[in-house]
Amino acid sequence: MHMDRRQFVKNLGLGTASLSMGSLVTASSCAPSGDSSLKQNVKEGEDGQFLFIGDDIAIAQTEYGKVQGYLLNHVYTFLGVPYGADTSGKNRFMPPQKPEPWTDVRPAVFYGNTAPQRMENRWPNNYGTFADHWNYWDVSEDCLYLNVWTPGIADGKKRPVLVWLHGGGFTNGSGIEQDGYHGENISREGDIVFCSINHRLGPIGFSDLSGVGGEAYKDSGNVGMLDIIAALRWVHDNIANFGGDPGNVTVMGQSGGGSKVCTVAAMPAAKGLIHRAVALSGSTVGASDQVMTRKVGEYILREAGLTASQLDKLQRIPWREYLDIADRACKKCWEDQGISMRRTFGPVADDRNIPAGVFYSGESHLESPVVPMIFCTTFHEWNPNRVDAALEKITQDGVIEKLRSQYGDKAESIVKAFAKNFPDKTPMELWAMILSSRQRVVEAANAKLKQGQPVYVAWFGWCPPLFNNRMRAFHCSDICFWFKNTDRMFTHTGGGKVPRALSDKMSGALLNFMRTGDPNGGELPAWPKYTEENGEVMILNNTCEARNDPDRRPVNLWRFNLNESVMLEKKISRRNMLRTTGLAVLGSTFAGLASCAPKKKRSHHPKHPLRNVLSVSVSMSLR
Repeated sequence: MHMDRRQFVKNLGLGTASLSMGSLVTASSCAPSGDSSLKQNVKEGEDGQFLFIGDDIAIAQTEYGKVQGYLLNHVYTFLGVPYGADTSGKNRFMPPQKPEPWTDVRPAVFYGNTAPQRMENRWPNNYGTFADHWNYWDVSEDCLYLNVWTPGIADGKKRPVLVWLHGGGFTNGSGIEQDGYHGENISREGDIVFCSINHRLGPIGFSDLSGVGGEAYKDSGNVGMLDIIAALRWVHDNIANFGGDPGNVTVMGQSGGGSKVCTVAAMPAAKGLIHRAVALSGSTVGASDQVMTRKVGEYILREAGLTASQLDKLQRIPWREYLDIADRACKKCWEDQGISMRRTFGPVADDRNIPAGVFYSGESHLESPVVPMIFCTTFHEWNPNRVDAALEKITQDGVIEKLRSQYGDKAESIVKAFAKNFPDKTPMELWAMILSSRQRVVEAANAKLKQGQPVYVAWFGWCPPLFNNRMRAFHCSDICFWFKNTDRMFTHTGGGKVPRALSDKMSGALLNFMRTGDPNGGELPAWPKYTEENGEVMILNNTCEARNDPDRRPVNLWRFNLNESVMLEKKISRRNMLRTTGLAVLGSTFAGLASCAPKKKRSHHPKHPLRNVLSVSVSMSLR
């Protein structure tokens, strides 16, 4: 019988507070000063012991009770700390509730449950499994847990805090699904507190039932985002006990997590809870129009065979069954609207929790947080041939033909524009860059400028020397560089000195940004603030440099074609296009792209050009 590591730890009894390491020798480098009542007697023997756990080690106070973690490599680690109550039953579709307090010391030595999501077919092929080795834990609606890494507890220090929002669109993922998310190294070397969280996803987190359920269900379409707000409130109220500064919190995420960051940075409830923001390979400038999300809610009720008076029965359907009901309903709704799209569960522009209109623009009566922000994308986000050697030989004409289903007659001009701008790139590389256009991040950066806060933009181009150099700067590849995890994610980097050197530069810039709102002052060249006029971008590679508008001409052509295609299909304004199609919920539409590993090839349907346009437009925020 297969037994995963989680069950193994449980069977050992490691999750109990009774395990003690016995008598050891004090190590001043590890021992915190502060509340002596917590008995932080951390000790280190001459033999180089690096893991410590016991009755009087790594005990921290929260507003709900004490938690016990462990000390590993000079970093206090607390895993699976509850910040909210179980979301099942009567709490399903409702804003997060506070957890019940506890009196005993609660073990916090393993990750909390993953939010409900489809767990089937997560491993696309042997190569993808090798490269990405995603971590998937127990799945439950009791999923509101966070993890904390900190160099010291109860020591009186006020360290900058980073809160990590995972990728997977708004449909998949967890706070520790990838080893690159691990917070130990940057916490220790940067002297910061690192937190990662789980929150509700997909139909469980974003089913808008306000149209059929009225006041009682008014927040149902955004409970996944309200979970994130609840986690940030927990950080604000408790992180000082973990050595962190509640007045200096940076929220950071990648892919769907980047879109979550953009959304959090627009939510009035986040004011005072976040002070900086970093969005990697995912961005959005708006949420879905509530007219459409409420329409989906009507279809959900119909698909479940219920009337409005029976709505509460949706809370009693097993979560896996509910996912299928909601997805079928969403598909039927889109088909009836004449739009060929996949599921679109994500944030809703209810103009109460999340502003209607373009984020940061002042169009809504809601006041958003005003914070500095970094945006970063990779050169080859959606590289088609990471594990397909045959595509390496594709010609420029072959690329044009591959893109005709998406761009029609404009495919040739787009490919030639990228080729002119990047003459040293092969046709395969050009194809990857076109599929990975930075247009969405440019739009988000331009929107953020309207708040008058500093905006910085980066473009990650480092390519790992693996798979005959076919991996390139793919989606997710930059994460481990920001957090000093290039050796931990050696199947993404190869490990060693070369990626580690770039990681030192990138993590240094991130740490500076966390402390001051400005990434400058470390090993990177001068990183200018982004302006709409010049398009300043920091290129991150073995040689880093700042450039103005490295891809303006091809990106502008790409943008024109996208807008032109959609306008021809719908004959509506661009803003209405975003609202009508739900395109503003970048990252939530394609649950099938749950990992950056290649999947089955998607068919294209020329008679539905909108489908293909949208599939490109959302790519920057999916993981």
